[in-house]
Amino acid sequence: MPIKTYRDLEIYQISYRLAMDIFEMTRAFPSDEKYSLTSQIVRSSRSIAANIAEGWSKRRYEDVFKRHLNDTLGSNTETQVWLDFVNDCGYISQQQYRKLYDKYENLGGKIHKLMNNWQTF
Repeated sequence: MPIKTYRDLEIYQISYRLAMDIFEMTRAFPSDEKYSLTSQIVRSSRSIAANIAEGWSKRRYEDVFKRHLNDTLGSNTETQVWLDFVNDCGYISQQQYRKLYDKYENLGGKIHKLMNNWQTF
């Protein structure tokens, strides 16, 4: 399928679904984490999709587009760090942690690939 909007980008679709998974996961967190860990991981996960969309809208400027993809990578890695905290605090199972962490690892690879091959997508 041709890519007509940012919503057609695989990395956007994946990042959006993962952000929703993070949001659902955090609903079970203790209320005292609401303004710290919960807020941080939800914001960083949403930032990935938002940066992809913003970068897409500026794609005619190569450096700007790549900068947004680079910011996307930063938010992706930040989300992985927050997942480490979530795991170490015992808020999710080891299996749930591994599954989410691996999905973010895979997403990071796809973002790198787009950064290196953006002209052919």
